[in-house]
Amino acid sequence: MLDGVSEARGEAALSSSDTARTNPARNHIPGEIGIWLFVAGDLLVFAVFFIVIALGHVQQPEVFAQGRALLNMWVGVLNTLLLLTGSWFVAIGVDKCRTTSKPVGSHYFALAILCGVAFAANKTFEWGGKISAGFTPATNDFYMYFFIFTGIHLLHVIVGIGVLLLVRSVSRRPALARRDIATMESGATFWHLVDLLWIVLFALFYLL
Repeated sequence: MLDGVSEARGEAALSSSDTARTNPARNHIPGEIGIWLFVAGDLLVFAVFFIVIALGHVQQPEVFAQGRALLNMWVGVLNTLLLLTGSWFVAIGVDKCRTTSKPVGSHYFALAILCGVAFAANKTFEWGGKISAGFTPATNDFYMYFFIFTGIHLLHVIVGIGVLLLVRSVSRRPALARRDIATMESGATFWHLVDLLWIVLFALFYLL
C-alpha cells in the first residue's frame, strides 16, 4: 500500500516536471515579479539618462556633432550585433529548457556569455583608443556622458554575464522544476534589458 502511494507521488512529481518543460501556461509572464519590478525601475533611471543626453544634443549641437563624428560607428554596430546575437542565444536556450529534458540549453547560454565577454572587450578597447587619443570625461560634455553612461551600461553587461553563468548552471541540472525555469526566464529578462538599453545608447551616441 505504502509502496503504491510512493510510486504515485513519484509519478506526479515527474509529470509536474515534464509539464513545466513542455506545456507552459498560456499568457505566461516569464520570470518572477521581482525581476519585472527591477526592470521597471532601471528603465526609469535610464530614461532620465536618455533625456540628459538628448538635452545635450539640443543645447550643445556642435560639441555633440564633433564628438559623434570622432566615434567609430562600426565599433558600435559590432557591439549591437553582439548583444542582439547574445539575446537570440538566450531566447533559444530558455526555449530548449522548456521543451526538452536534455540539458542542451546550456550550450546556447555559453554562447551568449561569449557574446557578452566580446562586448566588454570591444568596449574596453574603444575606451582605451579614445583615452590614448586624448579624449577623456574631462574633454567636454559629450565625452563625459559617453564614458559615464556607457560605463554604467558596461556594469550591467558584467552583471548580466554573471547572471547568465548562474542560468547556465541551473540549465545543466538533470531535472528542471518550475522554479528553475522561472530563474532562467528572470535571467533572460535581465539580459534582454541590457540589450534594449544599449540599442538606445547606440542611437543617441553614434547615430543622432
